[in-house]
Formats: sequence, C-alpha cells, structure tokens
Amino acid sequence: MDAATIWTGILQIATVVLILALLYRPLGDWIARIYTAGKDWRVERGMYRLVGVDPKSEQTWQAYLRGVLVFSAVGVLFVYALQRFQAVLPYSLGLPAVPEGLAFNTAASFVTNTNWQSYSPELTMGYTVQLAGLAVQNFVSAAVGIAVAVALVRGFALRGSATIGNFWVDLTRGITRLLLPLAVVSAIALIVAGVVQNFNGFTEVGTLTGGTQILPGGPVASQEAIKELGTNGGGFFNANSAHPFENPTAWSNVLEILLLLAIPVALPRAFGRMVGDNRQGYAILAVMGTIAVLSITAVTWLESLGLGTAPQLAGAAMEGKEQRFGIWGSTLFAGATTLTSTGAVNSMHESYTALGGMIPMINMMLGEIAPGGVGSGLYGMLVLAVIAVFVGGLLVGRTPEYLGKKIGPTQIKLASLYILVTPALVLAGVALSFGIPPIRADMESTSIWNPGVHGLSEVLYAFTSAANNNGSAFAGLTANTPWLNTALGVAMLLGRFIPIVLVLALAGSLAAQTPVPSTAGTLPTYRPQFVGLLAVVAVVITALTYFPVLTLGPLAEGLV
Repeated sequence: MDAATIWTGILQIATVVLILALLYRPLGDWIARIYTAGKDWRVERGMYRLVGVDPKSEQTWQAYLRGVLVFSAVGVLFVYALQRFQAVLPYSLGLPAVPEGLAFNTAASFVTNTNWQSYSPELTMGYTVQLAGLAVQNFVSAAVGIAVAVALVRGFALRGSATIGNFWVDLTRGITRLLLPLAVVSAIALIVAGVVQNFNGFTEVGTLTGGTQILPGGPVASQEAIKELGTNGGGFFNANSAHPFENPTAWSNVLEILLLLAIPVALPRAFGRMVGDNRQGYAILAVMGTIAVLSITAVTWLESLGLGTAPQLAGAAMEGKEQRFGIWGSTLFAGATTLTSTGAVNSMHESYTALGGMIPMINMMLGEIAPGGVGSGLYGMLVLAVIAVFVGGLLVGRTPEYLGKKIGPTQIKLASLYILVTPALVLAGVALSFGIPPIRADMESTSIWNPGVHGLSEVLYAFTSAANNNGSAFAGLTANTPWLNTALGVAMLLGRFIPIVLVLALAGSLAAQTPVPSTAGTLPTYRPQFVGLLAVVAVVITALTYFPVLTLGPLAEGLV
C-alpha cells in the first residue's frame, strides 16, 4: 500500500475522531437536558393530548415496559399492513403487495431498529411504504432505544423511587428535540453532498454505448439522514451506502460515518451528567473507544494485507469495495457500522478476506457496545459494568457497588440473563438451520451459494446480525425464504425486546434503592483500573461464548 493511501486513510480517521470529540460535550449535555427538563414544548403537549397521556405522571418499570411493548406491537402491525396494501397506495410505483413472509420480516426488522433487508428496496417498496412505514420507524425505533437507556440511567440516579420516568414523554422528546432536528440538518448536508432527493420514480436514460438504462430516484437523503443518525441502516437502494445515489463521494462517506457515531458517542456524556459525575461518562467512553480502535485497526490491517489467493493475484483486497472509498474508507465504515447497531454498508462484507470479515462479526457479537446503537449501546455497556463491579467485588472480597447502588442477587441475575439472550438466539438459529434435515436441504439448495466453511459463516453472520439488531449481511446469502424470513424475524423481535425487559427490570430494582456512601473499600469506577476491567469483561464474555463456532467458520477459512 502506497504512502498516499495510508495518509489519506489516517486523515479520514483523524477527521472523524476530531469532530466526535468536539461534539461530545455539547451534544451529550443537550441530550441530558432533553430528558431532565421540566417543561414540555407546545407541540409535545398537543401530542400528549392526542394520545391521552399525562406527561406529569411517572411510571413504574412495569408500566414503562408495557408502553414500549404496546407501541412496538402497533408499529409491527402498521408496517406489515402498509406493505400488504402497497398496490393500492399512492406512489406505489406500480409495485405489487409485499409477500406475507417478507412483510413480516421487514416489519419486525424496522420496528426493532435492525433494518435487515431480504429484498431489493428499489424493486420492492414504493415511496409511501418507504416514507410512512420504514422512515417513520427509523425515528421511533431509535427513540425507543434512547428512552430505555435513559430509564436505566435514572435507575442509577434516583433514590428510593418506585418509578423510572414516563415512556411516552421520553419517546416524544427523543423525536422532537433530538432526532428530528438533527435529521433535517443532516439531510440538507447530504443533499449538498450529492445524495438524491426527489419523487421522480424510474427514469430511462441513454448510455454512452447507445443503450438505455433505468435509473431509480426517490426521497433518499431524508431517509439516509435518519438511517445513520438512528443507527438503523436500511438502504433506500439494494447496494445501501455503496450506491452512488446514497453515498456519492469520499467526504459524504465521512459525513455518514459521523452521523451514525454522533449520538452513541455523546450518550456517555449524558449518562455522566444525569448521575452527577462526568468522570463516569468518560470511563464508559474510554472502554468504548479502546474496543473501537482495536477493532477498526484489526480489520483495516487484515484487509490491507490482502490474505488469500485472489487478493494476492489482484494486488489488493478490493473485491466488493468502491474505488471512491478504498480499503481504509471501507473498513472504517464497516467497523463503525457493526460497532454500532447501524447495519449500513458501503462495501460488501461477504467479499472481505476471511479474517477481515470476521472482525465485523465479532463487533456484533460483543453486543455492539463500542459505542453501540442509539441507546442500546449505552445500556448494554452499563449492564456489563454491573457485571464488572460484581467481578471486582469478588476479587477484593466486598459487596459490589456501582454509583452507590448495591449489586445484589437480583441485579446480577438480570445482568447475567441479559448477556445470555443474544448468544442463545444466534447459536440456536444456526443450529436449527443445519440440524433439521428439511431446513438444511432448503438452505443448501436455495440460500447458501458458497457451500462449505464460508456458507456457515454466512448463516452465522445473518443470525448474529438479526439477534443483535444490526442488519448488515454477508451478501452471498439468499435470505428471502420462508425459513429465514421467519427465523430471522423472530430473532430480531426476541433479540430486541427480551433485553429491554431485563434492562427495565434492572432499572426498577436500582431506582428503588437508597444509595450507600462510598468507603475506602469501594471500587472506584472512573479510574483506569476499572476501564481495563470492564473492557476485559466485555471481550472475555464474547470470546468464551462464540469462540467455538468462530473456529468452525471464519477462523477455519482464514487459517487454511
């Protein structure tokens, strides 16, 4: 790799880090004010009256959970119905109704903030479904994730409280004060960058060779903005952020990376402000940053080596990557999108080298905590922090405490169940796919185009992406089949809402406690020792859980 390429890559990374550092305090402080402010905006009061909500009433964790589940269930039904009635909707572009299995999978996908797509968007979804269904869920599913994270933060901050806030207030404020304003500004910036924004439908144009080509249009920039800001990831086009209408230039690529990282990176600051100790936010950010740097460095190094016969013959591992981004711009995007729960891609992870493609998979297996999805990354890291202080307490022989709250049997059981949910879903999904003879036969004949070890990696990646609510894919897998539409849809729903149940129960148990004063034996949770302990806990849990199946897939392929 020549020096110019290396320096260009370093400049991209430095730009992203610098801008995120500049955003950390103001954006984090604004998020904290959003969820602690006493006054409601006029538009918010109108929305509360419309749905019959008293914004001044506080909710127990059970009531908060009921709000999350009911709201999400209605979202699944609404998005499913829009797809099934697409043919009679305006701006359908002449497209037929989406088949039942695919409609269920897509509804589950967008409501759970996964945005897994088993279809070609420009050939399947009309503008009404894209805007009224998918784009709306990009806003509200992201707001749900932030609301749950804020509820857990309140659990640490409150003293002897039976309540953890009001879900409907948190949901509304997340949309009106955070996501919507940022999305408007971001959409304008993307339009300036060259991203398409129109309602032109399909346009036939002449080519240089005298032929014709059909070019799709659409309101792309507006959906692209919230797709990245809300760490959603669903592409308007099948090529996702590799499509020149979604991501035309190298600087639009950097902008999109910034958008998908901005809120997750700022949330630790909001956490520190809400618990009254900014050092706690810096500690969480340090763990996130350490894991992210190691991950992005690893995938960039492995792809730059170009291990394998084909990359060595070609001179570089550029298969599946856009020339306008290069290896560094592709691996930075791949790392950022799988370290968050975004799932957008500007290169095809399927075509990465075996070991390089394993790194995005491991990013998701970590639980997408560095910095993670909007909300889900923070609450995932805080659950791991609970486990880390418990481990630390065992090492020094004291009752573990975190932010003045004792971590007892109830808290550690909830945290333990949380970290077991997604591995159980991933491994069970892969096992059923190959363990039931009729399903295995269908997988081998229809879904897997690359049999053998790589085929296992494709299926493992799919269930890892679905259960962790990421949405990216190894592109060689055909997932629009009855089994995968159903199994991945169920994995998305369970992978989203079972952890939310456990997080809200944890928030309720913590909020009810009265903080205990710190003593000489209290483990400081803002020092480098705790940062290291938390990072080790996060990595070791993943390594012990997934290492056996990784040895059968990407490791086996990469070490041959």
